[in-house]
Amino acid sequence: MMERDLTTGRITATMVRFAVPMIVGDLLQQLYNVVDTLIVGKFVGRDALAAVGSSYTLMTFLTSILLGLCMGSGTVFSMYYGAKNNERLKKSAYTSFIMIAVCAVILSVIVFAFVDPIMAFLQVPGEVYQMMRNYLMIIFTGIAATFLYNFFAFLLRALGNSVVPLAFLAVSAVMNIVLDLVFVLVFDMGVEGAAIATVFSQYVSGVGLAVYTLVKHKELRPGGGIYEKGLLRELADFSFLTCLQQSIMNFGILMVQGLINSFGIVVMAAFAAAVKIDSFAYMPVQDFGNAFSIFIAQNYGAGEKERIKKGIAAAFKISAVFSIAISAVVCLFAKPLMLIFIQPHETEVLAVGMQYLRVEGAFYIGIGWLFLFYGLYRAVRKPGMSVVLTIISLGTRVVLAYTLSAVPAIGVLGIWASVPIGWFLADATGFLYYIRMRKRGMILPKRER
Repeated sequence: MMERDLTTGRITATMVRFAVPMIVGDLLQQLYNVVDTLIVGKFVGRDALAAVGSSYTLMTFLTSILLGLCMGSGTVFSMYYGAKNNERLKKSAYTSFIMIAVCAVILSVIVFAFVDPIMAFLQVPGEVYQMMRNYLMIIFTGIAATFLYNFFAFLLRALGNSVVPLAFLAVSAVMNIVLDLVFVLVFDMGVEGAAIATVFSQYVSGVGLAVYTLVKHKELRPGGGIYEKGLLRELADFSFLTCLQQSIMNFGILMVQGLINSFGIVVMAAFAAAVKIDSFAYMPVQDFGNAFSIFIAQNYGAGEKERIKKGIAAAFKISAVFSIAISAVVCLFAKPLMLIFIQPHETEVLAVGMQYLRVEGAFYIGIGWLFLFYGLYRAVRKPGMSVVLTIISLGTRVVLAYTLSAVPAIGVLGIWASVPIGWFLADATGFLYYIRMRKRGMILPKRER
C-alpha cells in the first residue's frame, strides 16, 4: 500500500519519510533542463549555454502556472482525504482535471502565438536569438505533458503516496540523459536535439503516471453527477490563488532574467549555470515545504490541532538545519560547482557565477522558511496570504535589482543581493501574520467531517 495517512504516527518521521521521495523526484525533474544545459554548455558552446539557460527561466515561469493550479487543487484533495470524504475527493479530482486541462490548452496557444514578443521582452541578444527560438518551439510542445505529470503527482501525494510519482520521474530522467547524449553528440542536432529529448521524456512520465493512477485508483474515475458548482468555486479559489502565487514568483524571476540579459553573454552564461546549482541547492527545502503543506492539509481536514502545532515547530527546525548546511556547501565549493557546467578557461563566466553563489547562497534559510509559510497558509485555507508573501519577496527583489544594478559601482552585485533581502522581508511578514492568527485562534481548524 503506497498511500499514507499523515494524520497518524510520529510527526517528524512522518513528514520526512513523505518528503524524501518528493525531494528526490523534484531533483530528477530539474535534470530535464540541467542535462540540456550541461551537454550543450560542454559540447556545443557558450552561446548554446546562454540560449538554453535563458529558456529555462521562461519555461519555469510557464510551467509554474500549471504547477500552481495543480498544487492548489492538491491542497483540496488532501483536506478531503484527511476528512475521509471520498465522494468529495472524487468530484474534486474530476472537476480540477477539466479546469486545469483547459488552462493548459489556452497556455499552449498563447506561447506559440507570442513567442517572438516574449523573446523581445526578455531582451535576448541577437547572437543567440534564433538558437533560443528553435529550442523553445520544441520545448513548448511539452506543456501538456507537464500538466499531466503534475496533476496526477499532486493527486497521488494528496493520498499520501509520494513514491510512485518519483518512480515515473526517475525513468523519464534517465531517458532524457540518454536521448540528450544521442541527439546532441551522435546526431549533432544541437539545441534542437536537447529539446526533443526533454519533451519525449516528459510525455513518458506524464502519460505513464496518468495511466497508472486511473488503473490503480478506480474509485477516482469520473461517474454520473460529478459536477458541483460549489466545489468548482472552492477549487478555483485554491488553484488560481496558488497559481497566482507561483506565477508572481516566477514572473519576478523572469523580469530579473531580462535585466541579466542586458548585461551581455558573459553574465547570461554565468547566471544560466549558477541558477542550476541554486535550484538543486534549495529544491529540497521547497519540496519539504510542499510535503509539509500536504501534512498540514490532511491534519486540518481531520481536525488534528495538536499534530498541526507540533508539525509546524518540527518543520521550521528541520528546514533551518538543512538550509544552513547547504549554504555552507555552496559557499565553500562555489568554484567546483560552477566547473560542472563551464570550461575552466571561461574565467569571466566563472568569476561572475561564483559571486552569485556566495552572495545569494549564504542565506538559503530565508527561502527555506518562506516555502514553509507558503505551504502553511495554503493548507489552513488562507492561500491569499501566500500571494502576499510572494509579492513582498519578489517585489523587493525586482525593485532592488533594477535600482542597485543601475549604480555603476554595484552593477550585477545588486541583482544578487536583492534576492535574500526579499526573502527575509517576506519571512518577517509571514511570522508576524502567524502570531496574529494564533492569538485570534484562527490558524487551527474546527473539526471538519
